[in-house]
Amino acid sequence: MRLEDKEILRKKRHERLRHKVKGTPGRPRLNVSRSLQHIYAQVIDDTTGNTLAAASTVDAKLRGTIKGGGGNIEAAKAVGKLIAERAKENGIETVVFDRGGYKYHGRVQALADSAREGGLQF
Repeated sequence: MRLEDKEILRKKRHERLRHKVKGTPGRPRLNVSRSLQHIYAQVIDDTTGNTLAAASTVDAKLRGTIKGGGGNIEAAKAVGKLIAERAKENGIETVVFDRGGYKYHGRVQALADSAREGGLQF
């Protein structure tokens, strides 16, 4: 199976998931996106389309502290902790988790667990 085919299937899974998961002002959506090199997280209010908080491995705060680049579980844990911290600064306590069509495994799971430890509820 080619990489393009896998990406198409992931996007289909994400579309199906997005019919069920909606971000509201009271409970925004925590979206996760990943590549081979990096992982990204955003807290989004879907009613207005605004990003309320964001964190990633390319963020200046994390760039120098992560060993082995941004494509590992350690980096995902750091991003989860940072997104929880930034969300709490904006007064966000609860979110709905949008895994972006990825399996809830590995880096995605590590980011979610770390965000829960940081104080977010979902």
